[in-house]
Amino acid sequence: MASLLYRLGRFAARTAWLFIALWVVVLAAAGGSFAAFGGQLSNSFSIPGSETERLQDVLKEELPAASNGIGQVVLTTDDDQPFTDDQRAQISSFLGGLSDIDGVEQAIDPFETEQQMADAKTQLDDAAGQIEGGWSQILSGEQQVSDGRAQLDDAQSQLDSARSENDDLGVRGGDGDSLAEQQRELDDRRSELDSTADQLADSREELQAQQDTYNTNRALYALSSAADMVSEDGTTALVNIAFTESEQNISQETKDAVMDEFADAGLDGVDDEISMTIAQDINSLAGPSEIIGVVVALIVLLIMLGTLIAAGLPILTALIGVGIGSLITLALSAVFEVQQITPILGLMLGLAVGIDYSLFIINRHRTNLRHGLGVEESVGLANGTSGNAVVFAGSTVMIALLALNVVGIPFLGLMGTTAAISVLIAVLISVTLTPALLGLIGLRALSKGQRAAYRGDAGKHVRRRNPAEARGWIKMVTRHPVSVIVATVVVLGIVAIPAASMRLGLPDASTEPQDSTQYRAYQVIADKFGAGANGPIVGVAQAEGDLDEAQAQELQVDIAQRILEDDDVVSVVPSGMSEDHSTLVFQITPTEGPAADSTEVLVNDLRDLSGEIQDRYGATLGVTGMTGGNIDISQILAGALPVYVGIVLGLSFIILILVFRSILVPLFATLGFLFSLLAVFGGVVAIYQWGWLGPVFGVHDPSVVLSFLPILTVGILFGLAMDYQIFLVTGMRESYAHGQAARRAVVTGYNQSARVVIAAAIIMMSVFGGFVFSELSMIRPIGFGLALGVFLDAFVIRMTLIPAVMHLLGEKAWWIPRWLDRILPNVDVEGSSLENRVHRQHAEDDAAEAGAGPSTDDAATRTAAPAEESAAAR
Repeated sequence: MASLLYRLGRFAARTAWLFIALWVVVLAAAGGSFAAFGGQLSNSFSIPGSETERLQDVLKEELPAASNGIGQVVLTTDDDQPFTDDQRAQISSFLGGLSDIDGVEQAIDPFETEQQMADAKTQLDDAAGQIEGGWSQILSGEQQVSDGRAQLDDAQSQLDSARSENDDLGVRGGDGDSLAEQQRELDDRRSELDSTADQLADSREELQAQQDTYNTNRALYALSSAADMVSEDGTTALVNIAFTESEQNISQETKDAVMDEFADAGLDGVDDEISMTIAQDINSLAGPSEIIGVVVALIVLLIMLGTLIAAGLPILTALIGVGIGSLITLALSAVFEVQQITPILGLMLGLAVGIDYSLFIINRHRTNLRHGLGVEESVGLANGTSGNAVVFAGSTVMIALLALNVVGIPFLGLMGTTAAISVLIAVLISVTLTPALLGLIGLRALSKGQRAAYRGDAGKHVRRRNPAEARGWIKMVTRHPVSVIVATVVVLGIVAIPAASMRLGLPDASTEPQDSTQYRAYQVIADKFGAGANGPIVGVAQAEGDLDEAQAQELQVDIAQRILEDDDVVSVVPSGMSEDHSTLVFQITPTEGPAADSTEVLVNDLRDLSGEIQDRYGATLGVTGMTGGNIDISQILAGALPVYVGIVLGLSFIILILVFRSILVPLFATLGFLFSLLAVFGGVVAIYQWGWLGPVFGVHDPSVVLSFLPILTVGILFGLAMDYQIFLVTGMRESYAHGQAARRAVVTGYNQSARVVIAAAIIMMSVFGGFVFSELSMIRPIGFGLALGVFLDAFVIRMTLIPAVMHLLGEKAWWIPRWLDRILPNVDVEGSSLENRVHRQHAEDDAAEAGAGPSTDDAATRTAAPAEESAAAR
């Protein structure tokens, strides 16, 4: 691979415009694919096979309207007085026109709903009076029948006595005929009473049916009226806007049209705040804060490289790479459901590694020039050595990202895949476009003083530094290795403590900027309607057997009342029923917001309630909707995290054994990665869940930790940790292999690589840190976690803990069983064999030219290398 990259680098340096044109074409093609196929980004997450997804499919089939997205708009009076009749009329008239917007089904008028509830109560009260009167009539009639039957029984008894006396006296004739006539009258009267009783029984049955219907309607009213659309003080109204598509498919054009309508509504004395479902711009990828990271990276490059042209090259190549990667990801949105965070993640990672990878090659090229190589040869060697390491490092990052597909969560696998594409593009650009640009600028990759030294015009009064001399930080680390190791582990352990209380979830609108309309909408809803109104839970009951409408309504009431018994439930509103009455839908309002711990407990309790519901009512109960789905995702990701961490740690150990041909070095490098990872989780929890240093990081309402942050952090930091481990420790390994004592080799390798690794780490921290203040709240904790992870892994683990451990181990650090050493392939990450071959050829050429006398410019420039090398060292 090193030889191939060497030839590729030389060819690129000779034919710079060819490669520039090639990448311009690729960029144009990516832009064309986006223009032709770019689809809609999504801000919702789902996991196929989960309870939420299964019930969503049921709703799409049985009650399509119930599966469509709903956005909320909060209307308040600006004088904190109840809405006037004129304001109510204006609002109602305005809301009626929103259904004309393409993609909007209807805007539910809260005042109309309030009036409907009032009318329903009046109807129920009237019905109650009528039913009560009916019962009074029936009871009165039944009493009359009962009294009549009692009278008939007395008359019958008297008649029977008279007939018995006549029989005893042997009376015949008139008296007997008279008694018979009385008996016929009694029988007729009894028949009339029986007929009346039958009529009363029919009336009772009919009235009982009316009573049952009334009881069900009264219960439904009681359940529905608990979820108010107008606040108790009459100053706030909640408008639900029903869309024609599911939440993830609502187009940005539809959302923008709704917001424009409210902006131009001109409602007198009425303010509006729009919820996150509508207000969030899902097509926004980056804002001003992200640019700050790039500016800091440019400053670091300028300080390190000393020339604006050289400092600008990594920025330029990285921007081209992320442009291509982002456009490809956006084009894929026509085929896959791409979350808004997906292209931003690729942008963040592609920008960071793109700058660093290009920097590694540029830095090696400048070193080669200082050794006296010609531009073309220097570019080729830089590409074959550092470029080879870049390919290897990039491969580890891509493997870790692609391994996210193993977790079995599609949206996370897509994030990993698209991020891996961005890293692949960064690697390809680094080993093709960077050499081409270096060949194009020639000696301008060096500063003015360095170019003078290259030409032999620089002064010779410079002091050489021994690369094996311990100085500065490495001197302290190797002088007190035990203290350094103990201090490092203790500090990381303390930082990691908050990780034990980490709660995963998806942040709600309370984490948005305080001046945003979605944050204000969230707070107004919480104040006027309760925090739970910001994240209602959708319950779905599926009945067994055939039910008519009355039976289904009765079942719906029974289930709702059972759910309402939970202490964490504010209201349960029956909100839909399928045509065959088998699927019943409930809107359940919890006491706290969607990200609260009690809400998660409630969702789990409702699912556990399904067994009792089935035993009592012959129906199953499940939970879906945004709140239930977020909890599903968090729980599934929490279960997948240990498996993924195990995969990554095992992969890390194997890769490092191949690279360093050692057992203990990979072991401590892997353990160091684990320490830094736990510390990152602790830092994220302390700031975003506990709220420490909240004002510094813009955390005004601490919430849960983003559910997929830990698993993404593991994948990304693993690759970056391997980068720093390789770039630092391979120099130590090479020095040891060339005969230096193990402890001296630690110092030599550190001195050779520390400067560029420090610059690379600062650049990555700057890029990731720029996203800490991103406009998209979901990306902020990811940016912070990655920036903190780079700092801890690069400076605390790779540049402190690992050198201390290796110094303490000495020769034992490089121990490996002989049988394993024999079977391992030779992985020349840094291209040492190529470098040795090129330098041997260079020395032979110098010797030949020295014998024949200098005859070319190259020969003259090569003699200037020692002075420049010492100047650079100084």
